[in-house]
Amino acid sequence: AASAMPEEMIICGQDPVLDSLTRHLEKQLPRVRILRNYVGSIDGLSALYHGRANVATTHLWDGDTDSYNIPYVRRLLPGHAAVIVNLVYRTAGFYVARGNPLDIQDWRDLLKPGIRLVNRERGSGARVLLDEKLRAAGLDRNLIEGYDREEASHLAVASCVARGEADVGIGTEKAALQVENIDFVPMQQERYDLVIRREDAGTPDFQTLLAILRSPAFRSEIAGMGGYELKQLGQIIAEV
Repeated sequence: AASAMPEEMIICGQDPVLDSLTRHLEKQLPRVRILRNYVGSIDGLSALYHGRANVATTHLWDGDTDSYNIPYVRRLLPGHAAVIVNLVYRTAGFYVARGNPLDIQDWRDLLKPGIRLVNRERGSGARVLLDEKLRAAGLDRNLIEGYDREEASHLAVASCVARGEADVGIGTEKAALQVENIDFVPMQQERYDLVIRREDAGTPDFQTLLAILRSPAFRSEIAGMGGYELKQLGQIIAEV
């Protein structure tokens, strides 16, 4: 029956916060298999829409409204009511060589001759941020060297820059702390949210998930990891 308790919970997303969340869920829901799908924001919402995931995480900036996630959840889950819960705030910006020798400070700088970008895959929050910033500023992405070179994670992008294979990449400050020989140029704070279908929100398993997010133990664990702001952790941002 539709009301049967699920035997597995599929969580989409890549952030290390989700590693901690998974461990807590495994402890508190031993009969449920917690599965991870390491896809970007748009693919996660698509999986949620198609019933291939139970939880999606997303950090998608919308240039028209200068806001995160809500416009995308509305568009990508048509006909499905969803609950958006905050996980953390993160800082997004540029990975550059130590000392920022090419003085990359702004989105326009990516179009300077000779600057080589390493990009993220389509559908990832970092890629959407770049594309929306270029669109908002009327900048032509075809003028960016390396725009078509893609890596599938923040760490892979950062390490590409560290090895000197690219001059700049886009990602979170958190990943920059894990890679030597690069600097981080902060560009904006992003809201990293968790999205579930409204019909799932009231079930015991998802109430357990929310309780974990709001627990002092989880909060102090994430705070100890560094690189995150927890001002709205576990709060419902919107129901759409």
